[in-house]
Amino acid sequence: MTTVARAIRAALLTPEPRAKCFATRQLARDWRAGRLAWEFDAAMPDQPAWPERPELLPPNQMPKRGRGGSERARIALWHSLAHIEFVAIDLALDMAGRFGAEMGPEFVSDFLAVAADEAMHFALLARKLETLGSHYGALPAHAGLWEAAFATRHDVAARLAVVPMVLEARGLDVTPMTLERVAASGDANGAKILTRILDDEIRHVAMGTKHFLRCAETAQTEPESLWQSLVKRHFRGHVKPPFNDSARLAAGLSRGFYATIAY
Repeated sequence: MTTVARAIRAALLTPEPRAKCFATRQLARDWRAGRLAWEFDAAMPDQPAWPERPELLPPNQMPKRGRGGSERARIALWHSLAHIEFVAIDLALDMAGRFGAEMGPEFVSDFLAVAADEAMHFALLARKLETLGSHYGALPAHAGLWEAAFATRHDVAARLAVVPMVLEARGLDVTPMTLERVAASGDANGAKILTRILDDEIRHVAMGTKHFLRCAETAQTEPESLWQSLVKRHFRGHVKPPFNDSARLAAGLSRGFYATIAY
C-alpha cells in the first residue's frame, strides 16, 4: 500500500494537465476508499511540475485580453480561468501533503476533495477552450499564482490565511460579475460552468476558514487579528473591494476579518 504523502507528491510532479487531473481525482478516490497509508514519508516539492506551455509571465507583462465580446477576448478569459484552476489543483494538493501530518485526517480529506474539485473545474474549462477552437497553453499565463504557496510553505496558518481566505475568497467577489457578463452574452454553457465553480469555491473557502479557526484556537489567539497579521506579513498584494459579502459570510468570512485592512 502506498502512502498518502507519496501519492500526493506523485500528483504534484505530474506535468501534463490531463494526467494531473486524472492522478488527482484517482488520489482523492483512493484516499476516501482507505487505499492510502497514513504516513508522511515523502517531502513535497518546492514547485510542482508544469507543462512547457503556457508560457508563464510576470503580471505586468501579461498581454491585454482584447475588447468586449471579441473572440480573442473570450478565449483569453477562459484561458485565464483555466490557468487559475490548474494551479489551484497544486495548491490544494500541496496543502494536504505539506501540512497533513500536523493537521490530521480531516484536513487531508478536505483538501484532497478541494483538489479533485479543482481538477474537475480545469477539465470543464479546458473543454470550453476547445469548443472555441483553442486549448490550454495557447496563451501566456500569470506566473505569480504559486508565489503565495512558496512564501507560506513553513506555516499552515499563514497558508490558510492567504490561499483560501484571500486568493480563493477573491474569486467569490469577481466570479459573479464574470458570470453575469457571460450569461448576458448568451453563453449558457459558460454560465453553467461558472455557477458550478462559484458554488464549489464557497465550500473551499469555508474549509480553509474552518481549519484556520482551529489554528487560532490552538494558538489561543483571536482569529480576526491573527488573520490580519498573517496577511500583512505574507500577502504581497492588497485585499481590495468590492466584496461579495454574502458569499464570504456563507464561507465563514465575516467583515470583521477583512474590512479594516481593505483598500
